[in-house]
Amino acid sequence: GHAELASHVLLLPFVPDDVRRAFTARLLDPLREYDRRHRAELVPTLESFLAADGSWTRCASRLHLHVNTLRYRVGRIEQLTGRDLARLEDKLDFFLALRMS
Repeated sequence: GHAELASHVLLLPFVPDDVRRAFTARLLDPLREYDRRHRAELVPTLESFLAADGSWTRCASRLHLHVNTLRYRVGRIEQLTGRDLARLEDKLDFFLALRMS
């Protein structure tokens, strides 16, 4: 039906591999590197935050974290990437990077 034709999932296969790799690396590599060095969980936190539609309380309860801990992690994600998770465009970029990686 028409619903499937309006999904980002249809667009992703047309993104060339090198573009896909560069895009995901630029956004996610700083987080993966930080997670590896500090035994942190920034990437899973980012995934949960996006899955909770940016709801601090819903995300914190799903991760069994205090909201302040979640705020600290999201702040660290923003600091490492230069992005702002309050902005739709930045949320979308992270969402696509996670989907393509």
